[in-house]
Amino acid sequence: MGPFEGYPPNRDAMLRVIRKHRAAVDEIDGDLVPEALLSAARNAWDEAVSLGERFGFRNAQATVLAPTGTIGLMMDCDTTGIEPELALVKTKKLVGGGSMRFVNQTVPRALERLGYAPDQIEDIVAYIAEHNSVVDAPHLKPEHYPVFDTAMGDRPIHYMGHVRMMAAAQPFISGAISKTVNMPEDATVEEVEQLFMEAWRLGLKAIAIYRDNCKVAQPLSADRKAKPGEPKQEPEALARPVRRRLPRSRPSITTKFEVGGAEGYITASSYPDDGLGEIFLKTSKQGSTLAGLMDAFSIAVSIALQYGVPLEAFVEKFTNMKFEPSGMTNDPDIRFASSLVDYVFRRLALDFLPPEKREALGIRSVAERTELAKNGGAPAPGAAAEPSAPAREPIELRGAPRTQAADAPLCYACGSQMQPSGSCYVCPSCGSTSGCS
Repeated sequence: MGPFEGYPPNRDAMLRVIRKHRAAVDEIDGDLVPEALLSAARNAWDEAVSLGERFGFRNAQATVLAPTGTIGLMMDCDTTGIEPELALVKTKKLVGGGSMRFVNQTVPRALERLGYAPDQIEDIVAYIAEHNSVVDAPHLKPEHYPVFDTAMGDRPIHYMGHVRMMAAAQPFISGAISKTVNMPEDATVEEVEQLFMEAWRLGLKAIAIYRDNCKVAQPLSADRKAKPGEPKQEPEALARPVRRRLPRSRPSITTKFEVGGAEGYITASSYPDDGLGEIFLKTSKQGSTLAGLMDAFSIAVSIALQYGVPLEAFVEKFTNMKFEPSGMTNDPDIRFASSLVDYVFRRLALDFLPPEKREALGIRSVAERTELAKNGGAPAPGAAAEPSAPAREPIELRGAPRTQAADAPLCYACGSQMQPSGSCYVCPSCGSTSGCS
């Protein structure tokens, strides 16, 4: 296969790097490594140097250190390689949504090696799972706390500890080390500068940092524990609305109305003590689009009323809405309505709201308007407007008769779109007209 394409012009530099790797093996403390493993490492690098001098190198880098965070999770390992454990208890956010909670599985083994009894280990692990910390854990000696230091948490490893650990491994790595140095949320610009300078002095080829909570969402997070003396933040208790259902037998008022030629019925049910709690609207034929929309609208308003939304809030929002059908009504208190919804909530306001609230909303009965006119001699502000004279239909001089119109209203009986017929509209489905003959 031969060496990589750029090897010939970089042969001397490549061999110099490999010899540095071999020299670094001689600096390993033999008391910290099994003799068989150290001997195998020397032989491997001796062979790398001799074979490289004869044949070159297939890859530009002889050794690398892969990012093993996700790989470690798949291998059922708490941590692998050079990366320290993030926290004793951590949460991993999943790409597809949701999260997974991990508790360090090596804690029981470490406690066993430190000489703790099985029942003591069980108590310590339970404490860690609940408090995310070893501080003040039962049976655990304070001198053993540093064994369980992590990258984050209440006993974090100092960020310079990450750098020095990388510097210890760098002589054996051909390229840069894929590892993130975790810095606390309160890290300053000067501390970041100091970290990069120290990494350069120690011979690292590259370095990457991550300041905690610098992103809106981060893949791994550790639960934060309050510092000693810091006031505990109690979650604010939010009051949840309670649905007040009506009894099986309830007083009701049914009102028949007509708006612009469209007939309908309002059934308003109230609580035995006081207050509106439910409405039903019946318009058009059952199964039509208009009837279905009114049914759904009635259910939504009824549920909101039972959860405590005041009627005056609906009246304020829905009165004066304009859409078809609109026009003259058969109600002496409401002579004109700009839509079905406008009429419905004006009627409900007159039936269920006290005069002072209706006065603020500009809704008065005919008796109240008459009394006000007698006393003040002027129409009350906000009174229902008198219907204006209908606009004159433009005369068509030529062309085919209109069979469809984009602004034609829906049929009040079946919900189909009506067609122009002279100055009126007629439904092609059921034959209903808009009021003209």
